[in-house]
Amino acid sequence: MSKVFNFSGDDAFYHGEAAVYPSPKESTLFLSLGHHVDVYFPPCKRSRVTAPFIFPEKQKKLPSIDVLPDECLFEVLRRLSDGKERSACACVSKRWLMLLSSICRDESVVSDPTPSSETEERSIQSTPVKPVDCIKKGEVVEVVEAEAQDIEGDGHLSRCLDGKKTTDVRLAAIAVGTASHGGLGKLSIRGSNPSRGVTDTGLKAIARGCPSLRALSLWNVSSVSDEGLCEIAQGCHLLEKLDLCQCPAITDKSLLAIAKSCPNLTTLTIESCSKIGNESLQAVGRFCPKLKFVSLKNCPMIGDQGIASLFSSAGHVLTKVKLHALNISDMSLAVIGHYGIAVTGIALIGLQNINERGFWVMGNGQGLQKLRSLAITACHGVTDLGLEALGKGCPNLKLFCLRKCTVLSDNGLVAFAQGSGALENLQLEECHRITQAGLFGVLLNCGKKLKALSLVNCFGVKELACQFSSLLPCNSLQSLSIRNCPVGNATLALVGRLCPKLTHLELSGLLGITDEGLFPLVQSCEAGLVKVNLSCCVKVTDKSVSAITELHGGSLEFLNVDGCRNVTDATLLAISNNCWLLRELDISKCGITDSGIASLAGAVQLNLQILSLSCCSLLSDKSVPSLQKLGQTLMGLNIQHCNGVSSSSVDMLLDQLWRCDILS
Repeated sequence: MSKVFNFSGDDAFYHGEAAVYPSPKESTLFLSLGHHVDVYFPPCKRSRVTAPFIFPEKQKKLPSIDVLPDECLFEVLRRLSDGKERSACACVSKRWLMLLSSICRDESVVSDPTPSSETEERSIQSTPVKPVDCIKKGEVVEVVEAEAQDIEGDGHLSRCLDGKKTTDVRLAAIAVGTASHGGLGKLSIRGSNPSRGVTDTGLKAIARGCPSLRALSLWNVSSVSDEGLCEIAQGCHLLEKLDLCQCPAITDKSLLAIAKSCPNLTTLTIESCSKIGNESLQAVGRFCPKLKFVSLKNCPMIGDQGIASLFSSAGHVLTKVKLHALNISDMSLAVIGHYGIAVTGIALIGLQNINERGFWVMGNGQGLQKLRSLAITACHGVTDLGLEALGKGCPNLKLFCLRKCTVLSDNGLVAFAQGSGALENLQLEECHRITQAGLFGVLLNCGKKLKALSLVNCFGVKELACQFSSLLPCNSLQSLSIRNCPVGNATLALVGRLCPKLTHLELSGLLGITDEGLFPLVQSCEAGLVKVNLSCCVKVTDKSVSAITELHGGSLEFLNVDGCRNVTDATLLAISNNCWLLRELDISKCGITDSGIASLAGAVQLNLQILSLSCCSLLSDKSVPSLQKLGQTLMGLNIQHCNGVSSSSVDMLLDQLWRCDILS
């Protein structure tokens, strides 16, 4: 190109004798128009550019702390001295959070603050830490949320995780976030996230960051094994309560570690853990001197050896025991009856392998002198002989509950009542061989201290022609509950003669009683009824209910006539005239109208707090003004299925009675 152009700037083209191109082909590019003019003709093909191509300089990557390996970042993070600093760093990323949660307290390096560092620390503390969500692969880390939880009475935080919220990342956030707020005292994990549930990693974070943990509950957590629970044993020596339910991967190994490392353990609950057996109970009884409560349910590996080891070692400190659906025999009850010298409460449920001999030996073991509460459910080995032995062997028994004991008869119940002189509360449910004779036998033989008697679904309590030579009243009985039993008027009349001091009366689902039997019972209650429940007594009318309000209006606080279709506005008028202390009234499915509600609203002295009008089809919008007036004191109102009340009226009530909880 230097031969074509003159770079001096004087001329646009080069003038000379010699040809511009030595090659003939190249010379044809110029056409001669004259002797002194040369013209350049451009080629048809684009010429190659031979100028050098300048590549841009590669941008230098800025330095980042993320390039540090975990070992170096661990050394940095373990030197954070303030809890807020740790929380702020945990919000950076999931990686930082998991590293922080892996730092044990003894691995932290805290240096003495210099004056300059103290000033800087004050500035850091004065700056509020904002909650930052670190979202990575679907995980949400909320450290500040973990900090702001309910505080227990001892100053420690309480945290409960359910279902999808239960992940390792959340446990790590809890471990880091609660450290500067008094520490975590109670942790409950119920269920697990189906895709990324709790594993041993999460429990390790809790073990390293929450040494103040006192109560741990694991329900339906299949991914947690001995590795995680052993970490809890090593890091949480203050553990007092442990609840394991449906944890199939946990074995005796971790329970042995808990027993050896947590001497403050007082409560142990194990349910549906198939790999926990006798060795765990032996270790707990041996190494936990403060053990008070043990509950065992549906653990096939636990047998007589485990129960015997537990009570022989800890029987002098154990106070409450619950055994449910275990493969134990009469031997276990014999050990309990002999070594349970400190036991005050026992619950035996679904023990199918225990026979009459087991209950007899437990009663005659003379070790249950402090027993106050005994509940037996669905144990077919309970017979008259065994029950009599329990009555004599437990002289301080106050609460006795029998459910689904089909072999027990009146003879055993009366013998038990004669032997148990301290009994205050007797509950019978689905004991179908108990008849009217057994009921009155209890009232006649427990007349000194018995305060409450309950019969539920006992179909043997029928109307029989029972004759008693002498009737000594049971002046101590204050509460009587009979539900869904074929009891008639004669039985109620006799109960009224035997129980003149009743204050709580529940007769629910008694289809055979009428005003003829109820009125004498109500009339004989000298102490004044406080609570009356007549739900689903379909033959009861205004006569009996009005008599209750007239005789006991000065003491009545609760009245339930749900399902009594023959109760009408006359009852509400009697309530408005006689009841001064009534706080809760249930007249659902009754024959009341707008006039009855108006009578209630017109009572000056009435201060109802709970009113239920469910399924009262005769009510209409005319009742709305009365309900508004009653709403001045109401805290709860049930007007469900009141088809005569329009939706607009309901909306009006919702707007005006904003303090009242309305079900519509």
